[in-house]
Amino acid sequence: MNTERFKQRLLDKERELVQQMARLEDEARDSGETEVRDSTDDATSSQGTTDALQEDALLSQTLEQVRDALKRIADGTYGKCTACGRPIEPARLEAVPWAAYCLEDQEKQEKRAHTPQGGSTL
Repeated sequence: MNTERFKQRLLDKERELVQQMARLEDEARDSGETEVRDSTDDATSSQGTTDALQEDALLSQTLEQVRDALKRIADGTYGKCTACGRPIEPARLEAVPWAAYCLEDQEKQEKRAHTPQGGSTL
């Protein structure tokens, strides 16, 4: 597999994510610096900060996945499912170059994440 094109896409995505995270951090910081404030301003500012922090957390998670994919390129394991070792579907890598799992194992991961853990629901 020619990974050079994927590497460039991942590097571009990494740069984009870092820029978005910096912008969100600036917005979160700026939303708390309003000079004239009332309770509506405080509520709006608080909601804006919460939204920015949630988006930042999602971007951070994606950034980690992108960086993991770049490491897999460096160590020669890119394009192989980290769970089963089979090749990841080419269409999947085109859509999500940082994918770590084949489609089958990704579905298993998602089911596991949505399955309640532990005891009874009664």
